[in-house]
Amino acid sequence: MEEHSCCHKTKERTEEEVKKLCNRLSRIEGQIRGIRGMVEKDAYCTDILVQSSAVTAAMNAFNRDLLASHIRTCVVNDIRAGKDEVIDELVLTLQKLMK
Repeated sequence: MEEHSCCHKTKERTEEEVKKLCNRLSRIEGQIRGIRGMVEKDAYCTDILVQSSAVTAAMNAFNRDLLASHIRTCVVNDIRAGKDEVIDELVLTLQKLMK
């Protein structure tokens, strides 16, 4: 597998990586549809909030995996190539994730 830098704002992923990320997003999408159904059926507030919290946790897990992959590939490759500006980009990304 040929590795690519993120400096072009694209990232080639293996078929396995794409499948894993898309499967996670599909599960999250299903959770969101479930919450919508709960709202439409007048479910109790705390029950909806518990499900909403589960979606937040699932998105956080998705973000952690994607961030770890980004650091291991894009960031490392750019630093090795002398593109230290990727560190500033990473810091900004982390600040956005920690809002």
